[in-house]
Amino acid sequence: MALAHVEQLTFSYPGAERPALADVSLEVEPGEVVALLGPSGSGKSTLLRALAGLVPHFHGGRFEGRVEVAGRDTRRFSPADLADEVASLFQDPEDQVVFGRVENEVAFGLENLGTPPADIWPRVHAALADAGIARLAERRTETLSAGELQRVCLAAVLAVGPSLLLLDEPTSQLDPEGAEAILDLACELGSAVVVAEQRPTLPLERCDRVVFVEEGRVTLDASREEALTRLDPAYLPRPARLPSESGGEGEPLVRAEDVTYSYGSAPALEAASLELRRGEVVALTGRNGIGKTTLAKLVAGLLEPDAGEIERHGSVCYLSQDPGRYLVTESAEREASLAVGGDLARARAALARVGLAGLERRHPRDLSSGERERLALASVLVADPDVLVLDEPTRGIDPPRKHELARILRRESANRATLIVTHDLVFAGDAADRLVHLEARERARA
Repeated sequence: MALAHVEQLTFSYPGAERPALADVSLEVEPGEVVALLGPSGSGKSTLLRALAGLVPHFHGGRFEGRVEVAGRDTRRFSPADLADEVASLFQDPEDQVVFGRVENEVAFGLENLGTPPADIWPRVHAALADAGIARLAERRTETLSAGELQRVCLAAVLAVGPSLLLLDEPTSQLDPEGAEAILDLACELGSAVVVAEQRPTLPLERCDRVVFVEEGRVTLDASREEALTRLDPAYLPRPARLPSESGGEGEPLVRAEDVTYSYGSAPALEAASLELRRGEVVALTGRNGIGKTTLAKLVAGLLEPDAGEIERHGSVCYLSQDPGRYLVTESAEREASLAVGGDLARARAALARVGLAGLERRHPRDLSSGERERLALASVLVADPDVLVLDEPTRGIDPPRKHELARILRRESANRATLIVTHDLVFAGDAADRLVHLEARERARA
């Protein structure tokens, strides 16, 4: 008997012009691993929310059809009623955290389920160890990197031991080794797993089945073997082509020498050096929590080093790791025009460059996560800076759009120096001329 059953589900968010899901039917068997793929904004996250009961209970909107999980109709059972069977890892881990201390965050779900007090802390520490973050148990959540926070949220989910595990881009902010370990762990639990991903290589290596969603409809539901013969090549696993580690020949625009930075008493970056030259695209990689975002902010002038020196020449624009939090206007075109004094013509051209033509008047909050990422990118590209710093710019973006982004950055590389902080090595290989790997207590190899 299927663990989850979706029958002719059609769902529209409040005020939406078209359904987010249209006539979707599928089943998930106990212990099955399903890779949920599709373009940004296609309805993947909405389908996961429906399986968790968040649609319609939390989001509202118009719901037609039927969703059952473990024999419970989600129209009659709330997400809290399903919590003993279903656990979700959301696309934005920042929105999932409740407590300020890591081990308390992981304990929260167990406490809500009425787990005997004597069992809670052993399960908390086991989940932290499984997620590879036992060392973070006593840390404050606000001091963690985005990737570390993503692991904390996953540990909280794993501690519950659900029958159905719903993962919405669980590797989007994890380094390659961490991403592989986390997916292996999720797939070895014995739970049914539905994983939506825009870095599809690892899920496709581990799944039993592939469901592809496009414009709210399931266009492919097939075994892994069959899906590999039918998917768009952009979604198929392929090895990363790592760029060179040698520097470019253009004029130096940024030079950081032995820079160090601490957040309070916690060292975030020690003795890192980096040079960026006009005409090159540089990918900055390294494990979670190593200081990549801190170095990017130092390059952009958002932070000043505790020690060491930074020289900058020309204008700098910075795209944050979670730009959707900083959208402030009522339409996409006005958001993109902020950096150019309200010039809507330039803003529309920038939106078209990132594939958002036709969405100029949409409210930013009505866009999908991947569309918001592209809007934020347009909002910095429009200014044509001398130095462009992008922190995890492919988060939430589907493989064809990643390829297009790489093409845009390569096409415009002669105009500026570009620094990309990324864990997506396939994207780094497509976009960058040079790779800089940041290591603990050592200089960045530049």
